[in-house]
Amino acid sequence: MISSIPKWVGDLFESTLRPNVKVLETSYLSSQIKKIRFQGDISKMNFEIGYANVLRVSETEYRNYTAAYYNKAKAIIDIIFHIHTNGVGSEYFDSLKADDETFIGPSRGKKLYNPSIENQFFFGDETSLGLACALLPLMKNNHHQFQFYFELDEENKNVPKLLGLENFTVFPKDGSFRNEKKVNELPICKTTDWLSANYILTGNVKSVQTFRKVLKHKVTGRIFHQGYWLEGKKGL
Repeated sequence: MISSIPKWVGDLFESTLRPNVKVLETSYLSSQIKKIRFQGDISKMNFEIGYANVLRVSETEYRNYTAAYYNKAKAIIDIIFHIHTNGVGSEYFDSLKADDETFIGPSRGKKLYNPSIENQFFFGDETSLGLACALLPLMKNNHHQFQFYFELDEENKNVPKLLGLENFTVFPKDGSFRNEKKVNELPICKTTDWLSANYILTGNVKSVQTFRKVLKHKVTGRIFHQGYWLEGKKGL
């Protein structure tokens, strides 16, 4: 997905897709997790599960985020941001406050959800919380059996509960999901009840790769995967 382009291209791109959105309200769920509600013309956006919107964070930099919630009738969209470093994206979203205006581009990406499968499993980290929130009402409305696994920093361990997520387990971010032996020992990998489940793996690229490698040798269900960030890689 797009992360940076020349300024003149960005200006042309943005002017074509106006109007911008306005920040209605912001809230911090932890020192690292910020939720922002925007209002603007989202009528033509496609909020397919797995799709993301591009947001402009500087004259040349863009970042991609999944809508946690949207309401086209009210023209509102909620996005959850992981404020974790001194990077340009984190600094920009940390600074946004009510009545600020910004640019949100159209949604695009790849599908990560098959509604026809009864059992649904989701894995992610702080960068995956928005997608998890978008998935929850679909899981419930479609009467799925579902489980969420999150690897989170200690200060973010209560965020899934604050977001109203259900059937989740929080694991410490201690590198366990990059260790095949430890992944094999997870409850989801030891039961036969979830062999044909729909698996959605997101978040850190290395964690996703390790989890996917283990699951490929254990399950018959489809494994959807999308890495959102990688150490040393800017604007993934």
